[in-house]
Amino acid sequence: MSSIELIQGHRPAAALLHPLRRRILEALQEADSASGLARRLDLPRQMLNYHLRTLEKEGLLELVEERRKGNCTERLLRCSARAFVINPEPIGSLGVGADALTDRFSSSYLVAAAARSIRDIGALRGLAAKSGKRLATFTLEGEIRFASAAARAAFLEELSDRLRHLTAKYHEEKTPGGRRFRLLLVAHPSPPESSSKGEARHAQKS
Repeated sequence: MSSIELIQGHRPAAALLHPLRRRILEALQEADSASGLARRLDLPRQMLNYHLRTLEKEGLLELVEERRKGNCTERLLRCSARAFVINPEPIGSLGVGADALTDRFSSSYLVAAAARSIRDIGALRGLAAKSGKRLATFTLEGEIRFASAAARAAFLEELSDRLRHLTAKYHEEKTPGGRRFRLLLVAHPSPPESSSKGEARHAQKS
């Protein structure tokens, strides 16, 4: 089972968003048979079999084992990933790209840029899988608490200056064999729950 799977195409996305099928996927984080799942969810096995076939066909379930029980063969199925992310590519022109927006300080621009990254990574993962290579990526993540809006603006200005310096230092347009990378740096307020937990941890350490 992979840790996270990127859903490509409208059919697997529709299968994932179906309420009952999502419930089935949640129940199959550990492998189980159709009969075992029917007992756990208190649902008719015939109904479950239909949805299980659909989920397996779309690659959201994987076969773990087949074993004989009397005159029947019992199939053990398991969710193909611990978590799923839906690629926005299937919605086509309805998915606005960051290039169509101008306000880089708006949440709409951030959402569009993040969606573009998911779309690009989806395509690159497919190419890497076909060539048998690992996709080279890196992610930096952190959290900072600003004392004021002025401090936030000063931080952004200093960060932008350092980023321009590093880009100018390492960017090489003509070297053979070089590879271009897209850098996306975003910042947004932490959700209240995350913030409160951080405050609680800080208070405990103090």
